[in-house]
Amino acid sequence: MTRRIRVIGIGAGHPDQVTIEAVRALRSVDFFVTADKPRKDGADDPLLAAREALLARHLDVVPPVIAVRDPERDRSPDDYDQAVVDWHDARAAAYEQVLLEHEGDVGFLVWGDPAFFDSTIRIVEKVLARRKVEAEWDVIPGISSLQMLAARHRIVLHDIGQPILVTTGRRLHEAKESGADNILVMLNSTIDLEGFETWDIWWGANLGTADERLVSGPVVEVAVDVLTARIDVKTKVGWIMDVYLLRQRS
Repeated sequence: MTRRIRVIGIGAGHPDQVTIEAVRALRSVDFFVTADKPRKDGADDPLLAAREALLARHLDVVPPVIAVRDPERDRSPDDYDQAVVDWHDARAAAYEQVLLEHEGDVGFLVWGDPAFFDSTIRIVEKVLARRKVEAEWDVIPGISSLQMLAARHRIVLHDIGQPILVTTGRRLHEAKESGADNILVMLNSTIDLEGFETWDIWWGANLGTADERLVSGPVVEVAVDVLTARIDVKTKVGWIMDVYLLRQRS
């Protein structure tokens, strides 16, 4: 029988936001694989612990969770795109080794939704393209941080009939220069709001967790609050995942 690989979106952080479809998928596999990213101070990866707590919430018996040390990644490369490709290749090789060493169906746990700024789908494709592992595979969607941001702030993410651009913090100013005036921003190593003084912001960090933080208002009034909250969350929890909407004020 062909084994199955299941890429499972587990939501933005709260165990109650795992879909019924995702719970069924969690219950269908023999083991899980997830990346392990220890903190710089040597402490355990808090997101790994969060995933294990989520599994304990939804499964009577939790199968083995195999944590794969995340390959080192060049954070300031001359060629950013090639650095990401190299990182994906290294992660694919690590995951392939785990699949060769363990039999049965496997679940990959993806924070949020696998369709938004996550590389698991691409990496599974790379593993299968190497032809050492044979498997059927599918993807189960999850509640994304984009949806959580809108819900927490009680907003619609775009004006009536208007587009929305989703980008990364690294390319925020590029989006603004292209003429976008309603921008969702993810994957933020830092936040640079210079030039957005006439915009409004809706910001959220660690959405769906006990350490969730929200800030909203005119950028010129709340920029310092956003930056302060980011530091507070990361200092307290040891990690931060934040997302925000910027909209040019009419």
